[in-house]
Amino acid sequence: MGTWGTAIKSNDTSADIYADFFDLYNDGKEPTEIKKRLISDNPNGTNDFWFTLALALWETKSLSNDILEKVREIIESESDLKVWKELDASESDIKKRKVVLDKFLIKLESEKAKPKARKRISKKVPIFEKGSCLTFKLENGNYGGGIVLESDFETGFGYNLIVTTRINQTNKPTVSDFKKCNVLVASFGNWKEESKVTWYLPKMYKKNFAELFENIGKIPIERNYTPNGSEIRASFSAGWQHIIEPINQQLEYEKTNGITKSFSIDKLIKRKKWWQLK
Repeated sequence: MGTWGTAIKSNDTSADIYADFFDLYNDGKEPTEIKKRLISDNPNGTNDFWFTLALALWETKSLSNDILEKVREIIESESDLKVWKELDASESDIKKRKVVLDKFLIKLESEKAKPKARKRISKKVPIFEKGSCLTFKLENGNYGGGIVLESDFETGFGYNLIVTTRINQTNKPTVSDFKKCNVLVASFGNWKEESKVTWYLPKMYKKNFAELFENIGKIPIERNYTPNGSEIRASFSAGWQHIIEPINQQLEYEKTNGITKSFSIDKLIKRKKWWQLK
């Protein structure tokens, strides 16, 4: 499988978590608050998640004993190396990874002189307008789709709230297709029949993901959402590939497990009428 990135921040998961942490940190959020949010957004965190979270907390002089012990257990039990072996990493890469992890634990057990300084951040603008309909190619050769439920102009982060749909068709979808589509409800892996709704940061889009998506038009969105609100359960990410990956994985899962029940996009875009309110 070639040479693996053995460093702590050498994969997409680590890069996303590290970026999310310091975006919030530079915005003035306290490390303990960020820690709670990231753990809540990643209830089934991988080893890379815990390593990166521990590193960010250490750099801000906020590493708590529970996180340190979690990382120590992973490293000393060599459970991370076992994962690498299961994924057919080479023996040389596994040895390099062990050296990296041993040094990393020593680093975490030391005390940083002073916390990493917060950077002044310039306000960012969302990539897409609210209601934008994004299409992309699926692994099966068909077209899939995502809908921008909200564009964040208030926090300065420039988030777009995007829901992955169940669009899966041979011809490029039209605005009409998006208006009548269903939301993707994920049941593969650790997902327990949950819709895939995420706030996406704009910083990595143009460089790494722009070629994956085409904006084919807009539909009206009556409802309003805020990044810190309780209107909908949503995670945060800088990895826009997460719009596409769930529908590919769900379609593969359904080949042997049957189709998971979904619901109309209207539930997320239409405002309830007064007689529907309870």
